[in-house]
Amino acid sequence: MKTLAERLRYAMEILPLKKIKGVELARAVGVKPPSVSDWLSGKSKTMDGENLVKAAKFLDVNATWLATGNGKPKVENIEFANVAKIRPNMAPVLSWVQAGVFTNVESIDMSQVEEWLPLPDECTNCFYLKVQGVSNNPDFLEGDYILVDPDVYYSDMQSGDMIVVRRFDDATFKKLVIETDGSRYLQALNPEFKPNIIPLDEHCMFVGQVIDCVRYVYKAKRRVRKS
Repeated sequence: MKTLAERLRYAMEILPLKKIKGVELARAVGVKPPSVSDWLSGKSKTMDGENLVKAAKFLDVNATWLATGNGKPKVENIEFANVAKIRPNMAPVLSWVQAGVFTNVESIDMSQVEEWLPLPDECTNCFYLKVQGVSNNPDFLEGDYILVDPDVYYSDMQSGDMIVVRRFDDATFKKLVIETDGSRYLQALNPEFKPNIIPLDEHCMFVGQVIDCVRYVYKAKRRVRKS
């Protein structure tokens, strides 16, 4: 493998148990996805300095090999050579503003994402949203994290499904109601919330289905004593 692009693809697609996406590498290195695209396409032929170190660490490969092709791709600790490495998948916690302009996961500037949560294996492009307000109490409380799958089809949604919809630049999640005559609308789970019914019109764009909810009873920022 003579080029950076070849070595990078090998490290992202062949070596790991599960292929690593460009957006995941961009997040780990701290660059925007187009920079990773340039590396993979060969437009950028070198990767130096801090970017190289971060990329090699995330991909679990030899930095010298990644930069030059010299040496072996992997630097294995003999004691743990036969132990399979587990790389946790993480999903971004998007803001409701980002959800309001959502077209797909890769359209989001991941450098602006401040929080990440574990991602189920069966969900590839899912993301989290942090619940705001009381419109869906008591099922969903303010501060909960809902997991949204954008890869499902709106035509497959059934009455009672919780979905995320954007209308102009605003995003919301509510229960989808499908009447016997085929008419559809969104309904807040909290019967006291007004407006309780939101009509689905041509300005409403389906973002994804809510497939899970995470609630932290207690969560604090870990404080590390400085030496």
